[in-house]
Amino acid sequence: MRRRSTVLTTAAALAGALALAGCGSGSDAGSSKAELSVSAPYMPQPVSADMAAGFLTITNKGGAQDELTSVTSDVAGQVTMHSTMGGAMQEKSSFAIPAHGQLVFKSGGNHLMFEKLKRKPDQGQKVTLKLTFARSGPLTVEMPVKSATYNPSTGH
Repeated sequence: MRRRSTVLTTAAALAGALALAGCGSGSDAGSSKAELSVSAPYMPQPVSADMAAGFLTITNKGGAQDELTSVTSDVAGQVTMHSTMGGAMQEKSSFAIPAHGQLVFKSGGNHLMFEKLKRKPDQGQKVTLKLTFARSGPLTVEMPVKSATYNPSTGH
């Protein structure tokens, strides 16, 4: 009887150790990194021949913060990132994207500036841009050109 008890105790201890081993970081890896996606991109049709603005939302469904570090586009010599606070526009070198959060670029707030346009995009066309992040791989986005007065909340 004593031998059977020892075998059961050993078996229970082994099962417990295996269960704990399954709780390691390997089974959770997906939630410990950023999971980025882009929605609602648009560019109002530029009113000048050399500059345009762009807006979009970057969503992070992952468990780690990331950072947008640069944006490039085939239509512009340079794309800069800006924040607007209290009516003052300030160029930024990066923007944090919180874990389980969003980075929103919208009219009157954070926005992209497409400078030194190589061509003036027209309504109905699409502009390609590449978003580069500190930790995640780059994302390529097709940004539709809307009317100069487009308002995403009304669709006009």
